[in-house]
Amino acid sequence: MMIAKRIKTLPALSSGALLLSTLAFSGTATANTEFTVGGYLKVDALTTRTTGGSIPSGSIGRDFYIPGLTPVGGASNTYTDIHARESRFWFNASQTTATGDTIEGYVEFDFLGTASGDKRVTNSYAPRMRRAFIRYGNWLAGQEWSNFQDLAIIPEAPDFIGVADGTVFARQPQIRYTSGSWSFAVEQPETTVTPLQGGSQRITTGDTAMPDLTARYQNRINNVHYSVAGIVRRLEYRDEAAGISATENAYGINLTTRIDIGRHDIRAGLVSGTGLGRYVAVNLTNGAVVTPDLNLDTIDITAASVAYRHVWSDQISTNLMYSYANIERKEDLTGPSATRSTQRVAANLMYRIHPQLAVGGEISRATRELLSGAEGHLDRVQFSAIYNF
Repeated sequence: MMIAKRIKTLPALSSGALLLSTLAFSGTATANTEFTVGGYLKVDALTTRTTGGSIPSGSIGRDFYIPGLTPVGGASNTYTDIHARESRFWFNASQTTATGDTIEGYVEFDFLGTASGDKRVTNSYAPRMRRAFIRYGNWLAGQEWSNFQDLAIIPEAPDFIGVADGTVFARQPQIRYTSGSWSFAVEQPETTVTPLQGGSQRITTGDTAMPDLTARYQNRINNVHYSVAGIVRRLEYRDEAAGISATENAYGINLTTRIDIGRHDIRAGLVSGTGLGRYVAVNLTNGAVVTPDLNLDTIDITAASVAYRHVWSDQISTNLMYSYANIERKEDLTGPSATRSTQRVAANLMYRIHPQLAVGGEISRATRELLSGAEGHLDRVQFSAIYNF
């Protein structure tokens, strides 16, 4: 039996709604299911100069800033990339049951991080799933931003993250329960390990049995939003051929705030812990390193970010950003080529042609330092145009 579902759309989607309303959906869902679609189209043009080598063509580090990909130790180079890979689309379905409960399904995708395209002829890229979850009452199950993360401190910027060095950034499958200001989640585990004297090499083990456990409290008092989040996780690595069967505990805390000052705002965060690995600075460092006796030694990391947004008018705003990550020195285990620290400073100007159409320009400098003392710089000029719908 074919059942036509009612389409509920955002005001900006009236033309798309006309097309969608002609579609029929098969299934047994009731007629009160509401569908919503949205997203944005974004075009980025980036010119990058790296002083310590080149980021390879096709690397995700050419599309947006990733702290661990700033090259160190090579010749300087300058290159330009233009892409629309951050463009994003989402679909939402929701319905109210006879008992008054709401069931919601959400899926979102973009084109970042996929390796199926090239710059030679077509510049075609496959879509990837970003978020996909079911929400029922206080429960969420599926892929969503980690409960350890606070999206409120992500600044307005042409760059995808803006303060990547100093923030928690992770999307993953989870089961989450939210009650008021509190949220608790059981999240996908994954351990990243540095081989003994492996420098910046990474082993993704896939061995962890215990899920990552997160808890977060967030609230708002007048003009101040704040969040306190904690994580407890288990790092495991099994390699029968190498004789490794090791387990270590890891934990961390993430403190974040956004302070609204009239039309302006300050966004800041501080995250610290041991064995956090992939959660901080887009997996800048691994969770642990292999020791000579074939055990694991967790790696400490502390990272911070601050961003100031100044709104000059309804159309113009500027953003100043700084982010920093500092990694525990374990040169005797990791070797001198492991990352010691990274930082990035950036400034941008955003101009809103229309409430849903904006253009912006940003300049930035990033630095990555190794335990050996060697360092490389990444200077970037970026221009973006984004249309939200």
